Amino acid sequence: MTPFYQFTATSLAGEPVPMADYAGKVVLVVNTASHCGFTPQYAGLETLYKKYADKGLVVLGFPCNQFGKQEPGGADDIAKTCHINYGVSFPMFGKTEVNGRAAHPLFRYLKTALPGVLGGRIKWNFTKFLIGRDGKPLARFAPFTTPEKMETAILVALGR
Repeated sequence: MTPFYQFTATSLAGEPVPMADYAGKVVLVVNTASHCGFTPQYAGLETLYKKYADKGLVVLGFPCNQFGKQEPGGADDIAKTCHINYGVSFPMFGKTEVNGRAAHPLFRYLKTALPGVLGGRIKWNFTKFLIGRDGKPLARFAPFTTPEKMETAILVALGR
């Protein structure tokens, strides 16, 4: 089993979710925020999710308040923003730290496997990690990379 499948994260509803639940799927892990200039990317992420879910894509949103305090609310506030404003139906997780000592182990792993421009750090909200069906990290996308610009990489990962 690849390291990705050994992690567990807490859902927005407070339930533990093993990443092993997504074995065999192409996974897009995104650190999100409800009050960020990139927040409209929720709509594009949802479009990709709906378009390719039946082919094996899952998007996992991890709200983060580490960048400009742009995710200040609790689970209910996050859910309202995601569901009401952007129609998000993909899995969302509880507020997660992605940098520093308290960084979630999943993000520590992803940053090591796919270091970005800042090496072992995430620069801002809406950094995205594409994970293959075998659980291996394939690509990292900067916050300014829109979901639409990732579609080709997702199609390759899906084997299309």
